[in-house]
Amino acid sequence: MAKEKESISTRTTLWYLVFVGFAVNYMIRINTNITIVAMIKQSETEFVGEVKVDYACYVPAGNVSDALATTTQEGSSLLRSREDRIISPEQLLLTLFNLDPQKDGFDWNDYQQGLILGAFYWLHWITQIPGGILARRYGTKLVFGASNVIGCWMCFLMPIASYWDYRVLVVLRVLQGLICGLAWPAMHHMAGQWIPPNERSKFVTAYLGSSVGVALNFPLFGFIISWTSWEYVFHFCGIFGTVWYIAWLYFVYDSPAEHPRIHPNERKYIESSLGITAHSTAERREHQHEHQGTPWRKIVLSRAMWITIIAQWGGIWGLFTLMTQAPTYFNNVHGWNIEMTGLLSGIPHLCRMLFAYVFSIAGDHLLKHELMSRTGVRKMGGTLCCVVNGIFVFILASSGCNSLMATIFLTLATTVHGAVSTGPLANLVDMSPRYAGILLGFSGMITVVPGFVSPIIVGMLGNHTVEQWRIIFLITSGTLIICGLLYMAFADSTLQSWNSCDDLSSSTRSIHEHDELKGLKSSPLDAFPNEPKERQEMDDPTHDGSVALRLSSV
Repeated sequence: MAKEKESISTRTTLWYLVFVGFAVNYMIRINTNITIVAMIKQSETEFVGEVKVDYACYVPAGNVSDALATTTQEGSSLLRSREDRIISPEQLLLTLFNLDPQKDGFDWNDYQQGLILGAFYWLHWITQIPGGILARRYGTKLVFGASNVIGCWMCFLMPIASYWDYRVLVVLRVLQGLICGLAWPAMHHMAGQWIPPNERSKFVTAYLGSSVGVALNFPLFGFIISWTSWEYVFHFCGIFGTVWYIAWLYFVYDSPAEHPRIHPNERKYIESSLGITAHSTAERREHQHEHQGTPWRKIVLSRAMWITIIAQWGGIWGLFTLMTQAPTYFNNVHGWNIEMTGLLSGIPHLCRMLFAYVFSIAGDHLLKHELMSRTGVRKMGGTLCCVVNGIFVFILASSGCNSLMATIFLTLATTVHGAVSTGPLANLVDMSPRYAGILLGFSGMITVVPGFVSPIIVGMLGNHTVEQWRIIFLITSGTLIICGLLYMAFADSTLQSWNSCDDLSSSTRSIHEHDELKGLKSSPLDAFPNEPKERQEMDDPTHDGSVALRLSSV
């Protein structure tokens, strides 16, 4: 019998497609953040002498005429360019019908810009809990895939909506956010079906494909705008999302049992680690339509749940403020052109992803070797993503016109938020793997609020002067630090009592508990008889011998 050739595991393939899927999800929500810099008319409200400028730090303290002369000699590298190199289909259409192509940009004030940037999150919260429920009923493959691709297809309509009326663009962004809200909670359900307990922190780093999506797409969109026009950013989003969806349909399945190409050894390893047997699977399928109760009251009254939500609130306030406003901040305050604005806005999110990956490996190592309790590891992640983050934002608020200082501390603040994957985000799965999708949906329904509140506050405060930005960053810093301190004091990552299958009969529940304990106690080494011992031990989540610790994460 020929020796079986080992291929890439389905978990690895799933990680990559989930990673790109979250990059697509964030690509949809951030494309307007940078295109709006090129879409609006140059400000006519700020002058140095009789010379119009459009950013706050145009003139250093001192000699105005020398500063202007120096800037003129350096050329227009710091000024945003509004010249379209390649005409867009929408502009051709407007020209054909003798309509205004708005070559000078849209006359949207700060408040209207805030509405456009925040509109994505207005109804985003409504589909958070339904996302988890629909994933349990119809599968993550359908819910996550459809949520992303429909959002991408709506990008094709964004340019023409912008030319029609900014209110039409706002409505389109609201609908886009409503649909894309299904994606995140749906994925937590798939993690519970596919990922062994002690691999969860590492798998959750795939969620931070969102960061890489921001890191790559901000500079990419900047160059697209510079060389063509802003409309092509939305065209790119629609095409790229469609390509990803085709791959998603072919390679991804809702569980190991449904995957037609999974290696039998890998399936045995996953199912034994999760305590899944053929008997328990059959029992669960038999009862899934009869008793699908969710312990809503216990979830809503859970202190551990609310402390996690508080930490998520603070972290998301900081992340969304920096992510949404960074292009406008670098352009209005420091005067960077569209290419440099995209680059400086994107780099912090790449650092965030790398930090999340390294920190998750460290967290899993601490858990595997019982060097720290699970709650301790989650608190450490929460401290970094909120408290330390808030300190960096506080320093950012004091940076004034120092571009280097502003860039460094905005990057550091965004980077340390990557610890969320090992902190509050993983905490939701620890508390209840069974209802993880619903927990993330419930959490997301509340923590999405900063997504639309923050841009409105920025629009009301204004975004043109250093003092206005200092106030914005101080509000963000205070929110981060207060939420982080509460999480440090009260977080709890132990398995919650309401995670048990109360909806099933006591006999069925006993079978499930026996299967889960058996799966945790039995070594998955038996499922990989042909692999080297070192490789088996490296992949074995039970290698550390701690049944109690593993039970707390199932």
